[in-house]
Amino acid sequence: MSTPPRRKHREVIEETLTLKGARVADIGCGDGALVRLMTRLGARVTGIEPSAGQLERARAAEAAGDEDYQQGGGEDLPLPDSILDVAVFFNSLHHVPVALQSKALEEAARVLKPGGLLHILEPIADGPNFRATRLIDDETVVRAEAYDAILAAAEGPLFTAERQLVYLAPIKYGSFAEFRDHMVAVDERRRSKVKKWENELRAAFEDNAEERDGAFHFDQPCRLNLLRRAG
Repeated sequence: MSTPPRRKHREVIEETLTLKGARVADIGCGDGALVRLMTRLGARVTGIEPSAGQLERARAAEAAGDEDYQQGGGEDLPLPDSILDVAVFFNSLHHVPVALQSKALEEAARVLKPGGLLHILEPIADGPNFRATRLIDDETVVRAEAYDAILAAAEGPLFTAERQLVYLAPIKYGSFAEFRDHMVAVDERRRSKVKKWENELRAAFEDNAEERDGAFHFDQPCRLNLLRRAG
């Protein structure tokens, strides 16, 4: 099996989505970095996030334009029907409880206009970044379940499959502390385990990172699935 190409997320987003003038929701937006990027690329973006801490960080960041943020989960989106041109799950579908992942994709269909695009980027349970984090949160099962939900949704009747792309996304941390704090920011439930196993987590981080230019680098295998809303 050949090694996937190394691609930056921004390059893939610009290649696969027409954002200028589009109405977009980033579902599970975290600290809002992607919301701000898509806003700068010309979209009108709403970030939706269940975590109060992440929402606070998103709202505290310097605005890129007219983006806004709402609290909510993927399985119950705070949006009206048929309002979006694009819905995005960026590294977030597997954070939806497994029993609700199919419901989250149905919710995405509800808020998309007919012909709208659903952009789902999911990390694959492999590679050095995964090996560095699995001690704290082994997401092998939830990532596999998320992919199964995507494949089921692509079979219809709400969506048709448009494209699948696998690539290596570069990740960079300036320090172990940045890596550690990011893990907790993504999911506060990890905090106690990170504290308990911090020495072991540091060792896994150092064993799997490529250190160069004063930073720590990882390649994360990712899978993009583009689905189009039927109708």
